Amino acid sequence: MSEASRSDYDRGVNTFSPEGRFYQVEYALEAIKLGSTAIGIQTSEGAVLAAEKRVTSSLLVPSSIEKIVKIDDHVGCAVAGLTPDSRIIIEHARGQAQSHKFTYDEPILVRSVSQSVCDLALQFGESVGESKPKMSRPFGVALLIAGMDEDEKPSLYHCEPTGTLVKTRLKAIGGGQEGAQSKLEADFEKDYNENPTLEQAKHLALKVLKEVMEDKITKTNIELSFVTMGEIRGKKAPLFQYENEEALGQLIERIEREKREQDALEFGESGDRMEEDH
Repeated sequence: MSEASRSDYDRGVNTFSPEGRFYQVEYALEAIKLGSTAIGIQTSEGAVLAAEKRVTSSLLVPSSIEKIVKIDDHVGCAVAGLTPDSRIIIEHARGQAQSHKFTYDEPILVRSVSQSVCDLALQFGESVGESKPKMSRPFGVALLIAGMDEDEKPSLYHCEPTGTLVKTRLKAIGGGQEGAQSKLEADFEKDYNENPTLEQAKHLALKVLKEVMEDKITKTNIELSFVTMGEIRGKKAPLFQYENEEALGQLIERIEREKREQDALEFGESGDRMEEDH
């Protein structure tokens, strides 16, 4: 297809090209790849979310950059892509969660809130009666939604601008998603026999994030959160919470120490081989 004929189709948000492609959705997926990297891991104990925060200037306040957001007491999400788009989706998800709690006096299921996000993502191009369309284009953002229902079963869902909802055990999204995903899958199977504890999942998420980040990993340029059984108003219940700064610093220090030990070991082996050659 020529560039001229392609442009006839990539301007519309509800028109397929002759090849069956949806260019506006493809552009939204490309926008996600320009975003910072986020990682989600589900374990039998709970689920972990880790995300990179790109602090582009020393004048920026790192705490003002939010890549992991709480939706309800038992569910939260990590985002990659256009941050303004994510705010609309998160407010919608929070509204659905609160409406469900008010109507049924119980927390919304993690799958239900995830499905509501994907339903909203599919509304681009739709009109309300004779009025203008609800949305002018697809959302340029992907979400990893982690939560735990009252049956104490953790869940991790991946939501895309296409409206696709996938339940997964580990997933990477954003700029470094390809390298992070392959590293996650390799370490998940090799080091943890596909069944890590919650603490091991935190360590794995930060270790992989460190490898795909351009900047050095610090307490100020990453976020880490998790959902597991906790206590809310004196009652045992699923609880989504952020890792505190002290524990985050200890995790980073451990990863840096392991990296130094590995480098020293590899350097020692290479030195031995050089001596043998001589």
